[in-house]
Amino acid sequence: MRTLDDLDVKGRRVLVRADLNVPLDGETITDDGRIRASVPTIRTLVDRGAKVIVCAHLGRPKGQVKPEFSLRPVARRLGELLGQDVVFATDVVGPSAQGVAEELQEGQVALLENLRYEPGEESKDDATRQAFAERLAGLAELYVGDGFGAVHRKHASVYDVPRLLPHAAGGLVVAEVEVLRKLTEATERPYVVVLGGAKVSDKLGVIANLLTKVDRLLVGGGMAYTFLKAQGHEVGGSLLQQDQLDQVRGFLNEAAKQGVDLVLPVDVLAATHFAEDAPYDVVEATAIPADRQGLDIGPKTRELFAGKLADARTVFWNGPMGVFEFDEFADGTRAVAEALIGSEAFTVVGGGDSAAAVRKLGLPEDGFSHISTGGGASLEYLEGKTLPGLAALED
Repeated sequence: MRTLDDLDVKGRRVLVRADLNVPLDGETITDDGRIRASVPTIRTLVDRGAKVIVCAHLGRPKGQVKPEFSLRPVARRLGELLGQDVVFATDVVGPSAQGVAEELQEGQVALLENLRYEPGEESKDDATRQAFAERLAGLAELYVGDGFGAVHRKHASVYDVPRLLPHAAGGLVVAEVEVLRKLTEATERPYVVVLGGAKVSDKLGVIANLLTKVDRLLVGGGMAYTFLKAQGHEVGGSLLQQDQLDQVRGFLNEAAKQGVDLVLPVDVLAATHFAEDAPYDVVEATAIPADRQGLDIGPKTRELFAGKLADARTVFWNGPMGVFEFDEFADGTRAVAEALIGSEAFTVVGGGDSAAAVRKLGLPEDGFSHISTGGGASLEYLEGKTLPGLAALED
């Protein structure tokens, strides 16, 4: 992939596809991690005299203008982080965007309104998507792909626009790809992967692929209960994907065949119901009462997982170990994170809820080798899939 050093950006309009999909409480940004991660590339372009037009999505407005998904609060926060005003276009490719693009001066930054307000951005119809891409590309002379969290999507701003303009990968995308290559090529061992989160179905491909590559696979979070059920254990009212039991039994057999140490919880916090203040008991993971549901891994499992991580040389972690949003059920996720912080391994936090948990729990981000901005993109890369946004940048 070409990088920023391969583009002459001075005095030219540069369209930057960033990932600014941050959580909002009304107009308050509750986690600005993705915005902060986008700043270095934008600042580099500013320092080199580019006229920077940033585009991004927020939420899922599904081709409709919905005020609750406006990027206006993001424009304010981006300006604060850059230390300069960010001009906000009130549409994506309409009169406001066109006027802003024409009037932009060297070193200035503008942010377009939510890309997903436009049906063409996510359209499955190639002609519809390409028609929108042509209008978006018409705002600029050069393109920089820096939204790693979106590169697994075949969307207009990610896949079609770089085919219409001279293009390069931004610093964030370059860094993410370098890290993921370390996880797939000449990986230092022992190589341990920690997977959590709600659903096994979200991670079928990556589990299947990793079982041929890792030394240990630690499974926590809601997905662990499907594994426990597949082994024949009672899981009570815990999160369970009944339709994935056969698939999971296949994973258990394949792990044994490949000599992979697949580690499941040995105890859990079993609550009476799903709530922050729900009463709970610590129970054996193989004997969860029928009227209880597991909301976090227990103290023995935290110790077990930490031990399995102690001698690791490479670790990839994706997915929380419990309902970390509830303080009473955040200790499992905290224990895994702290084991990685104290490790001498190359440690990668695979974006999404894992990255959000690190920030919510107040843990030092520099305690990890890398925190990815793209959970879904990271997982699909590790599955061995071709990511449309990366393929477009490699052309």
